[in-house]
Amino acid sequence: MRSLSDKSYTGGPVNWRIIRSLLPYLSEFRGRVLLALGCLILAKLAGVAVPWMLKLIVEHYETVTDALILVPVALLAGYGLLRFASVFFSELRDAVFARVAERAMRRISLKVFEHLHRLDLGFHLSRRTGGLARDIERGTSGISFLLRFMVFNILPTLLEIGLIAAILLLNFSPIYALTVLGSVVVYALFTIVFTEWRNRFVRESNQLDNRSNTRAVDSLLNYETVKYFGNEQFEARQYDVHLANWEAARMKTRLSLAALNSGQALIIAGSVTLLMVLAARQVSAGAMTLGELVMINAYMIQLFIPLNFLGFIYREIREALINIERLFGLLQAPVRVVDAAEAPALQVGGGQVRFDNVGFAYQADRPILQGVSITIPAGQTLAVVGPSGGGKSTLARLLFRFYDVDAGAISIDGQDIRSVSQQSLRQHIGVVPQDTVLFNDTIGYNIAYGKPEASEADIWKALRMAQLEDFVKRLPEGLETQVGERGLKLSGGEKQRIAIARVLLKNPPILILDEATASLDTHSERRILDALNLVAQRRTTLAIAHRLSTIIHAEQILVLDQGRVVEQGNHQQLLAAGGAYARLWAEQLRHGESSRG
Repeated sequence: MRSLSDKSYTGGPVNWRIIRSLLPYLSEFRGRVLLALGCLILAKLAGVAVPWMLKLIVEHYETVTDALILVPVALLAGYGLLRFASVFFSELRDAVFARVAERAMRRISLKVFEHLHRLDLGFHLSRRTGGLARDIERGTSGISFLLRFMVFNILPTLLEIGLIAAILLLNFSPIYALTVLGSVVVYALFTIVFTEWRNRFVRESNQLDNRSNTRAVDSLLNYETVKYFGNEQFEARQYDVHLANWEAARMKTRLSLAALNSGQALIIAGSVTLLMVLAARQVSAGAMTLGELVMINAYMIQLFIPLNFLGFIYREIREALINIERLFGLLQAPVRVVDAAEAPALQVGGGQVRFDNVGFAYQADRPILQGVSITIPAGQTLAVVGPSGGGKSTLARLLFRFYDVDAGAISIDGQDIRSVSQQSLRQHIGVVPQDTVLFNDTIGYNIAYGKPEASEADIWKALRMAQLEDFVKRLPEGLETQVGERGLKLSGGEKQRIAIARVLLKNPPILILDEATASLDTHSERRILDALNLVAQRRTTLAIAHRLSTIIHAEQILVLDQGRVVEQGNHQQLLAAGGAYARLWAEQLRHGESSRG
């Protein structure tokens, strides 16, 4: 099976190696990372010193017997400076690290984008565009979250826990430090176990979100079809079914989150209460000052606020990993059409194309081409006709190397196309497809896509050859006219002529015409055929046709049926043979098709 289903990159349990795979992206800005870590340490040291300074202030006012104000003013100033330093260095840390996180997102997004373009046509024929877009969006957001919060929230919180435990251990009974560490361990275990349990709801919610979004995008892309059949309410009901399933899944996620938050709050409240009871008893016994009680309370508040946030961070990291696993799963999708090691560029002289005993199947149990041998002499046109499903378009896909052949070989000027780089191969081939899909941009942009560096004069020349110049000149915005999504603002014939102009601008030595005039009326078809015939005189052309009238001037015509060549010759020879081609011609003649030629 050559297609890759949605399940093949869904991923199983979250792989924590994803986190390690992000670390190399930090190395590009090693200096910034180290500076940010330095700011992090300074911010935490300042933060941990704040309760100690508060203790000194309380103890001073508890025992003061004179009117001197220099000491309390210094303590209060120091308290304020420490609080400011804690916030300032945290903000400086974020500012320094911002470039690192954004650059990592850029690198990974580009890597996924490039990989998706390397995947074979089977993957893209089976993909769900809406769900795929959501996977990329959530995955890149998850990467940013991981890089920021994993480094600057988890590590600082652990550092803060260690510092506070050390202060309590050195200044008070070990029971305080043990209570803090014990509560942290209980909190962490509860958070981890409960979060693992509720991840099933997060995955389900994401999956249903993908489905609803895919349904919406698919419906909007097929807007005209929906209108043709008056199925607006049907589409709305179908979409609402998906939304209802998503709503139910989201409710499970929300309720499980509320239970998790409540459990964490109970652990925090119990721990703080226990420590305050211990401290209050010692204050009553005179073994602890009021300032030390205030310090312990401040430490507990300072500790459990980020610890509670750490619980949130852990939950979010797990959700981010769930999102990233699908993004990374895309990167693991196998590239089935790859260049050979150090593949040279294709060198085209005359441009002879040869199919040598080619066999191919999209699925192993359903062969499409069987032992097909064809030679297209340089500068000549070979037309392929036959019933639907016979393998005509597959020949074009194999020549363009959307897939590799299963048996035999395809060569251009004696060079096996598997031995040359795909980039150079496709630079030398121009394609006019049957179903032209345009970018949601201007007419000028879509034509210039064939040769981005082309001048405006070159674009107008291509327009003239494609019989489109008059049409564009009549438009108020000319080349700047927007074509709409997939070119829906243009007629089928106009889109087809833009596709032809784009190929003419590319000016390749080899052409593939896949029903290139299928969307044109009789008058437009004749003008386009004249242009294409003129262009094809200097190019090797593979023309796939259903209407035989469009290919009667081809030097060779090949009849393909059930993946095999059943006849080959020119128009007159095949008619005289009285075989499959003659029957197709007679049938189209009865339906008036040949009169179009």
